[in-house]
Amino acid sequence: MNNPLSAHVADALVSTQWLADHLDAPDVRVVDASWYMPADNKNAREIYDARHIPGAVFFDIDEIAADDSAPLPHMMPDAIKFSAKVRKLGLGDGVRIVVYGQTGSALAACRAWWMLRHFGHNDVVVLDGGLPKWLAEGHPVTDAPTPPRERHFTARANSFLLREIDQVMSNVTTKREQLVDARASERFRGEVADPWGKSGHVPGSFNLPFNVLLNADGTFKDAAEIRAAFEDAGVDLEKPIVTTCGSGVTACVLAMGAYIAANKQVAVFDGSWAQWATTEDSPVATGPA
Repeated sequence: MNNPLSAHVADALVSTQWLADHLDAPDVRVVDASWYMPADNKNAREIYDARHIPGAVFFDIDEIAADDSAPLPHMMPDAIKFSAKVRKLGLGDGVRIVVYGQTGSALAACRAWWMLRHFGHNDVVVLDGGLPKWLAEGHPVTDAPTPPRERHFTARANSFLLREIDQVMSNVTTKREQLVDARASERFRGEVADPWGKSGHVPGSFNLPFNVLLNADGTFKDAAEIRAAFEDAGVDLEKPIVTTCGSGVTACVLAMGAYIAANKQVAVFDGSWAQWATTEDSPVATGPA
């Protein structure tokens, strides 16, 4: 099983050495898509300005978002806005986009990877281990601004990769898709106060905390380990999957994990718990899955 599974890693992740070898390639674009939880009290843009991989541009998921997103955070924008924003970053047709995070592979690097795929750009990969692994290996960083180089981006939305709240609401009854929640187990079970109001989870959903898929250094576990993690959570990778989390960020880590484990068509519930918990008539379950 290992060989066919490992084939899926090549078009999802790249190593720090691969990027070092291809950093000056004309068809490679590097993206810092870092984002921090409010409680972290960190500014990803300021950290990027002070230190980033040479040639990298900054992808702000809160800025490349729907105009009417508020009060929900970083909801998916429409194709016109997305195309306008990313083309100014030099991201577009005919280039391989390598996305990284300041704290490793997880969080918004995977969100940006999913957003780009949703709009039809499939040659996008995540830097495994992100900036920490890059620095640990002695690769260069800079504070020099990256000169703008606009590039045409043809946005072709793949609606299969995104779920809206009405679809998730319907699925509570139909159970056609497995909803997998990336939040910490205590939040999923409703044992702690939730920042979005209601505590608990969408009825019928499964719980797989996103960090279970990662090694201690922020790199992704191998395909066999990831597959085992999904199976241990009660999820069948051969059947349709939708991922969810607090606000649609770590859900994308699960989507990446499933992709590595050979399910490339996992959808993400864009509004996730932020939208579910603030919707008046949404049902809530507590306790284990």
